[in-house]
Amino acid sequence: MTILGNSGLVLNEKLLFEHSDPGRKGYSLPKLDVPEAALPAELCRDEIAGFPELSEVDVVRHFTRLSTWNYGVDSGFYPLGSCTMKYNPKVNEIAARLPGLADLHPATPPHLAQGILELMDKLQTSLAEVSGFARVTLQPAAGAHGELAGMLVIRAWHEARNSTRSKVLIPDTAHGTNPATATLAGYDVVPIASEGILTLEEVESHMDDDVAALMVTNPNTLGLFESNIEEICKLVHARGGLVYCDGANLNALMGIARPGDMGIDVMHFNLHKTFSTPHGGGGPGAGPVGVTEELIPYLPGPGVERVGDEYRFETDNAESIGRLLAFHGNVGIMVRAYSYIRSMGGAGLKHASEMAVLNANYIRARLEGVYELPYKNRSLHEVIFSDKDLEGGCHTLDVAKRLIDYGYHPPTIYFPLVVKGAIMIEPTETESPDVLDEFCDAMIAIAGEARDNPDLLLKAPMRSKVRRLDETTAARKPRLKWEGSE
Repeated sequence: MTILGNSGLVLNEKLLFEHSDPGRKGYSLPKLDVPEAALPAELCRDEIAGFPELSEVDVVRHFTRLSTWNYGVDSGFYPLGSCTMKYNPKVNEIAARLPGLADLHPATPPHLAQGILELMDKLQTSLAEVSGFARVTLQPAAGAHGELAGMLVIRAWHEARNSTRSKVLIPDTAHGTNPATATLAGYDVVPIASEGILTLEEVESHMDDDVAALMVTNPNTLGLFESNIEEICKLVHARGGLVYCDGANLNALMGIARPGDMGIDVMHFNLHKTFSTPHGGGGPGAGPVGVTEELIPYLPGPGVERVGDEYRFETDNAESIGRLLAFHGNVGIMVRAYSYIRSMGGAGLKHASEMAVLNANYIRARLEGVYELPYKNRSLHEVIFSDKDLEGGCHTLDVAKRLIDYGYHPPTIYFPLVVKGAIMIEPTETESPDVLDEFCDAMIAIAGEARDNPDLLLKAPMRSKVRRLDETTAARKPRLKWEGSE
């Protein structure tokens, strides 16, 4: 088996502090052509002791060398399950950098910002059409922020009816952020068990007059479609509750099925997962939220609306949960998502979902029998294996570390928690059969190594810039800042 990992030039790199040399500068300022003015002392800071002094080339080489250590979707296959690490087409980046969009100040009056307001209005409409909701807000800054917005909308709806319900039902197959979001919105979390998918009987056994909502992920974190969702929504509604859907896995449904048509009341979108905006690195992000007609009054404001031939910000109403973000959301991310939708078209979005499902099932077919498949239901966009059948005392973490030697970023591991030793793989639609075959060949080879030479896994990675860390020490005694040479 050919190892595809780091076999080229791998450069060591010192910290900026260690590159420093007194007197070096990375700038050359022109001679003053205006009178010199001194800042008031209270506005000036003291010199920073030990602050690095570097030339321009020092700085450029430092950060360029660091960039070669990174692994991203532009470097290779990124099979993180549940994260949908799809390729971000560069045309989206070009669109987001158009001067009329990138250079527009967020405080520009609406009559001078009609172009971006039109784009935002059309993006809202497009997302509503894809999802089956009556209205979408673009204000939330990320998926978890969108979750919070959606749950606050649900809370506002109940309060408007003088309802004091305090519980939210969350299945064991829900997305990992859901319990925290429900708690942050002021609810008590009630976990409910599933059998791979939710059953009507299980939801009914927990549904009482104190349940405000059910938070469900569909497809769920096992990569399975919640086939009972319509009946479950009807049950929750009949008992006075609402249903929130985590839209993290919309990449499996886009253009094929609409959550709003299933009875869902609220759903957030992860634009970085489904609509091909950048993912990771701490942001920026965007987490739009779609709602049914009766929940529109509670959306955060102000939102964009069209009145005649003019786009403007709607007037806040008394029922709105209020503003959740300064200005009007992360506009650059919105532009990228709108560019993706327009370039793909409806047929293209549907085809992307179909290919995402096909790719996941191809990986499933190649690896089933090599790794244990805990749930036999048909997979959608991702597939979950476990380490149950691994030999040689090897476990999921060892597989992940060994994959680094083969040149791959590891998939999601040990999640979802309902699968012991979980290995969660999501290929997305952007990977070719050649890439999937190479990845599956590596996974099969690693299973063979666990049987015949387990030390290769237990000591991996062997070819990376940093070898396996003592994770206990790293967690308990982290070094989070430079403290000088030892």
